[in-house]
Amino acid sequence: MEQLFWLPPHADLSGAIRAARVGTDPQIRLQAARNLSAFRRDFVQTGMLDRLIPQAVEAPEGLRACRLAILASHTVEHLLPAIRVACLARGLLAEIWCAPYGQYRQALLAPDGDLARFAPDFILLALDRWDTPLDVGLGATSEMAEAATARRVEELRGLWRRGRALGATVIQQSLIRPDTRLFGSYDRQVPGSPTAIAARLDSALCDTAKAEGVPVLDMEVCAALTGGAQALGDPARWHQAKQLVTPAAAPTYGDVLARIMAAACGLSRKCLVLDLDNTVWGGVVGDDGPEGLRLGQGSPEGESYTAFQHYIAQLGQRGIVLAVCSKNDTDMAERGFAHADMVLKRGDIAAFVANWDDKATNIRMIAQTLGLGLDALVFVDDNPAERAIVRRELPMVAVPEMPDDCALYPQVLAASGCFEAVSFTPDDLQRNRSYAANNARAAAMQGATDLDGYLRELDMRLLASRIDDASLARAVQLLNKTNQFNLTTRRYGEAEFRLVLATPGVQGWAFRLIDRFGDNGLVSVVLTRAEADEQRNLIENWVMSCRVLGRGVENAIFAVLALDACERGVGAMRGEYRPTPRNAMVSTLYGRLGFDGPDPAGTDGAVSWRYDMRRGVPPSPFIKVEMT
Repeated sequence: MEQLFWLPPHADLSGAIRAARVGTDPQIRLQAARNLSAFRRDFVQTGMLDRLIPQAVEAPEGLRACRLAILASHTVEHLLPAIRVACLARGLLAEIWCAPYGQYRQALLAPDGDLARFAPDFILLALDRWDTPLDVGLGATSEMAEAATARRVEELRGLWRRGRALGATVIQQSLIRPDTRLFGSYDRQVPGSPTAIAARLDSALCDTAKAEGVPVLDMEVCAALTGGAQALGDPARWHQAKQLVTPAAAPTYGDVLARIMAAACGLSRKCLVLDLDNTVWGGVVGDDGPEGLRLGQGSPEGESYTAFQHYIAQLGQRGIVLAVCSKNDTDMAERGFAHADMVLKRGDIAAFVANWDDKATNIRMIAQTLGLGLDALVFVDDNPAERAIVRRELPMVAVPEMPDDCALYPQVLAASGCFEAVSFTPDDLQRNRSYAANNARAAAMQGATDLDGYLRELDMRLLASRIDDASLARAVQLLNKTNQFNLTTRRYGEAEFRLVLATPGVQGWAFRLIDRFGDNGLVSVVLTRAEADEQRNLIENWVMSCRVLGRGVENAIFAVLALDACERGVGAMRGEYRPTPRNAMVSTLYGRLGFDGPDPAGTDGAVSWRYDMRRGVPPSPFIKVEMT
């Protein structure tokens, strides 16, 4: 199987890399490396690309710097170029440190060792089944196998917590199960067989990792994307050099790891933009009519499109926003959704654009309608010419290389990893419906005679609560994904955020908004920190979803913060604003809320505003606030 088959091929990738080496400006070389990382590549080309990435260079706008520590019980040095290049393709500029071979326990347990000095954002614990093997004997009972598994998992849990204490997000690599069987198909039914022990340990490891908030690098995913376990790992290379992953499979392994890291940083895509004709259904609705579309039972092609729609619908259910971008008459395109075998319904689509304009222009319109950045979008189209145009005009949009056979559409879209997740929250289940409800809100606003009347008719309720285990994952999502309404753009891994919340004097607030159109979910997160002997509160971080802008939510949130400060006898509040190219919309937020300032900017460009609590709690006329 060709590596990274979901990426478009390049006519001469090696030549393009060599040509990019001519430049001496580090930032230009970095941008060239990032551009070329978007193409299909093998192990050799990946190494060439890695050498193009300059060392010790500042991360420019659009890239996020991160530090990855790898603690492994097998050889990983040959994988590092693939990891760096894959991280670059996923929006991360990675610096990597490796612990000495097999010394993962020593690295984690040393209080002031090299790992602690490296101060990683991520720790990959890459272990294999030969490390601390659970040899319980073929005659072991299920209880004996369970006890041995529990002891190993408990040791790993302790190591995860040591890694989290460093403020890092720990990623646990799953186990590659044995490919030799002692009993054949009966192996899994013998509790002490190597196959059964490895399966039990891997399952317990994944369950415990979920409970601990530890993402898992699933080696079964790596194997599937490289053509099977034999393509991922070669026994000869294991015995020669303890390479668990072959060099040929390194690009895929690096990408699977990078997509997990990107997801933890909030860089996964949020919206799937779909072409219709010969993408969602077979045929051209304008020529064949809705009744002539190939869908459902009766033909392999029709069943393939139905299967793809099932996969799309499940993406919508898990929180991916669905949109349509089709060259069609709007009425005719919408009539296609009335086909008896359509799985997707018109109501599932949060933004529907069907006209004869170019698709790059329409995709910009979709992003604007949904309040999303172009880097949140994935575009799927069966037409290679349309895909090429969108890649050229909108390089921020992910465009998987779809195959000629529509039966493979779900596999390719899934393989692309664009929608990788490290958590799944109740709010995710409501997200696509929430974006669709925003269209109803927009329609209501167009019909309103004045803004105040519109806001009153929304019947808004703001639910304010302290961040707890139930809301933590969604809070981290919002902190990492929000760019525009983000006062300081401080980012956190889940482990780091837990440490911050546990700091004395820090309060974490979560805010949900409900109106007559439905529940908008958790829409804002605020962190405050006590200063000056607890007589002043610093608003250390404040983010809010752009879906609720223009409704006075920020005023209601500040009213909650101010009331809490007054009740605790706090004399003043201070707010910081750190400018970035994408958060100019909140540059005057504190001034609009009645703060005095700003003070002169510091060396990093940050400015500070101050609110004297003797002025009282500001009113919030259109939103009812409830403490939960």
